[in-house]
Amino acid sequence: MGLDNVAVQWPRTGRFYEPVDPKEFADFLTIAETAPPHAAPAAALAKSIAQSGTVHATAYTEVVDLLFGLEGVLYATEHAVEDEDPVIDPDGCAWLAGGLEKFVAGHAPLGDVVTFDTIAQVMRKALSESRHADKELRWLQTRLDALRDEHGNPPQWHFSLLEIEVLARFYRRCTERGFAVYADY
Repeated sequence: MGLDNVAVQWPRTGRFYEPVDPKEFADFLTIAETAPPHAAPAAALAKSIAQSGTVHATAYTEVVDLLFGLEGVLYATEHAVEDEDPVIDPDGCAWLAGGLEKFVAGHAPLGDVVTFDTIAQVMRKALSESRHADKELRWLQTRLDALRDEHGNPPQWHFSLLEIEVLARFYRRCTERGFAVYADY
């Protein structure tokens, strides 16, 4: 079973979170219908969001963790899973949306195909402009090396930029409408 990020009402009432009516995401169907042919996964993601208010997040966990420099971001956990309520509140959704939007803007000059190498390029550029660039770039290299397999091969990530943008739009919508995201796995 994979990880789903489900839009839910915030705050919860009672013991459980109530899922958001998928109609809140109905306009994502337009993205699905107008996506270029090479962005079929982006169209599928947008369609899934429009129909269920849910992101099937498994494919994005490592990428998001790398971009944000944390572990388990989409799992909504900072501590042991059993000790937490796995929910990203609206402020956390704003943080996610903002970071993903910044990545999309930084990646745009590199084209529409998002890979391990292009992600590394965007991150190197962003970190080289930071206050402690040398330290940040060493940290990044350590993270990138840790993602390689025993033969030194990088993950075979292949996303369209539109796919990452759709992901960002999901979290932005949750922020704008005051929804939270429940990590269901």
